[in-house]
Amino acid sequence: MAVFVYALYSPSHDIVYVGMTQDYQRRLTEHNAGKSKFTQSYRPWTLFHLEEFANFSEGRKREKQLKSHAGKTFLKSKLA
Repeated sequence: MAVFVYALYSPSHDIVYVGMTQDYQRRLTEHNAGKSKFTQSYRPWTLFHLEEFANFSEGRKREKQLKSHAGKTFLKSKLA
């Protein structure tokens, strides 16, 4: 079962959001539909970073790295 770690960007608020899912396209649709409490106020979101992992534990480890200060700095550098 593949797991995806993704990063979304809200250009209107200059915010990066990192998450993990098995279906990133469905999840992006949910974020933009306001179905996530945190992300609903910062719509619209665009997907700008995606990584695939073989299992949940590998994906969770990477998600935590990307949510750290160093991870957010890395992701913001990809936006520039």
